[in-house]
Amino acid sequence: MKTVGLITEYNPFHNGHLHHLQESVRLTDAEASVAVMSGHFLQRGEPSLVDKWVRTEMALVAGVDLVFELPLPFACNSAPFFAQGAVQSLVGLGVVDALCFGSEAGSLDDLQTAARLLNRCADEIEQKTTALLREGVNYPTARAKVLQPLAPELPADLLGSPNNILGLEYLRALERVGSDIEPCTIKRLGPGYHDVATCGQIASATGVRQMQAAGESVQNFLPETCWQTFDAALKSGQQLDWPKLFNLLLSRLLLDPTNLNDLYQVEHGLSNRLTEAAQTARDYANLAAAVKSRHWTLTRIQRILAYVLLQVTRIEMEAFLEAGPLYLRLLGLSDTGQQCLAEARTKRTLPIIMDPSKGPAVLQKFYGWGTERAKLAETMLALDLRATRIYTTLMKSQHVSHRNRDFFETVRRENKKRD
Repeated sequence: MKTVGLITEYNPFHNGHLHHLQESVRLTDAEASVAVMSGHFLQRGEPSLVDKWVRTEMALVAGVDLVFELPLPFACNSAPFFAQGAVQSLVGLGVVDALCFGSEAGSLDDLQTAARLLNRCADEIEQKTTALLREGVNYPTARAKVLQPLAPELPADLLGSPNNILGLEYLRALERVGSDIEPCTIKRLGPGYHDVATCGQIASATGVRQMQAAGESVQNFLPETCWQTFDAALKSGQQLDWPKLFNLLLSRLLLDPTNLNDLYQVEHGLSNRLTEAAQTARDYANLAAAVKSRHWTLTRIQRILAYVLLQVTRIEMEAFLEAGPLYLRLLGLSDTGQQCLAEARTKRTLPIIMDPSKGPAVLQKFYGWGTERAKLAETMLALDLRATRIYTTLMKSQHVSHRNRDFFETVRRENKKRD
């Protein structure tokens, strides 16, 4: 069974995502699709608009066959770690033949040339990029300035677009892990990643979220089946409540600043800057903007705020990133996905967790009882479970049977087979 991999957030699943899914299947002649999807905290640091089970249901009704959760250390991190973790997850399943991603470039050749160069000259590029960052140049611009003299034939704007940046990291990760997964790319449709404008029935996820927050209808920008799932979630209060997020963050930040020093990426001087901003901030956006500086971009600050919220320590995060994803957490599958899982049984190199209550036993059996690897895997899973508990307190409605929802929500199933 030929299988295509997708690296996603689906926050929420919109018409552009449907185009990406359908084109990925068509271009690779795939019989099954596998999405590695961020959980409750996303690559840019913000919590998801609706929970991971709602987003899984949207993906399944749109035609995705398997949905796995990308563990939080990789889902809520910079592009290189996000890409590395997602690629390692797809490789770990053992049956993914192709990886298809959207890009502004829409062509693989230039992206592959740049990716190989970034891997080959990584140390030199990193040193020169860091020097430019200290001068106040933002990361995409700095890296483009460093790379351009090394490869003058590449388009000048190749490294300045969000999807191109992620695409490059996917290609770099595939090369680093020595994977034979075949990459392909499709040109991004309609508005850019950060663009809130619309183009016909295509809007970016950012645009959809902003329209929804402003009380505007977003029905035309989502596939009808996805809209029904999304609308039902919103009407029942299963969505992020920003004031709750802000208040919970304040409760963390207004404690002793030294409590922040052991957290991931809270560098020297940042703990005081965070606590000072918390004294006067009016809301989440105001808090993040107050901490932002020439050295700390807004996206990085948002991720750090997530680490503060979840109390992610530097020591544990560095261990996670060095190890890579240590399991595949299954969130949903179709009948075709079930067949794909059966094929993967003897080929996968990562354990699959369907029921978190059995997770420790699955991990201990796979990595060896009492081994350091098994203990680290359990700690990684515990962080994902913690993220769910915290996220559940941030929802508008608190009408949930239990905040430890990972133990009570079932794997979502879609019974339609691919034609």
